[in-house]
Amino acid sequence: MSSGTYSLNDDLERVLYSREAIAERVTGLGQKIEQEYRGRNPLVLGVLKGCFPFLADLVRSMDVLMEVEFITLSSYGDETQSSGTVRTVTGLSREVQNRDVIVVEDIVDTGRTLSHLVKMLKDQRAASVRIATLLDKAANRVADVEVAYSCFDCPDAFVVGYGLDYAGRYRNLPLIGVLKPEIYG
Repeated sequence: MSSGTYSLNDDLERVLYSREAIAERVTGLGQKIEQEYRGRNPLVLGVLKGCFPFLADLVRSMDVLMEVEFITLSSYGDETQSSGTVRTVTGLSREVQNRDVIVVEDIVDTGRTLSHLVKMLKDQRAASVRIATLLDKAANRVADVEVAYSCFDCPDAFVVGYGLDYAGRYRNLPLIGVLKPEIYG
């Protein structure tokens, strides 16, 4: 393939959510969170790496005093399914004790990673912990996690784009699509 004719979109089976649909939902979610956290100075905790476009757009849509922090957790590596083991790659640099924490994640799938993180934050005595996710893939849930804020339900398919990746690729797509099985199979 020549670089002039290939597009990342060629690797997609179909587009689930367009750039415009994502922008509309993220802005609406940010406004809802803003109303609930006005005057509270929440700590917005992004789970890297997939959350970065969602988190950036979400916090820009919120006119509320807040701090932003990141943590890197891993349960996938370069695989398409969770290994079931969550490991902390990069930990917190801020105290969460007595803070309202909004965990921002690209996708809630099995829930194992977020269950691990929520327990860790509660053990550190966060005042409250709520989860905001771009995609809620409830069909695959095995851990008990409560998603407070969600932009879209996600079908049981392998999705990429807008921060979501396969082996580190496709995060830069401005939309969310289903990856062709022959790409990762």
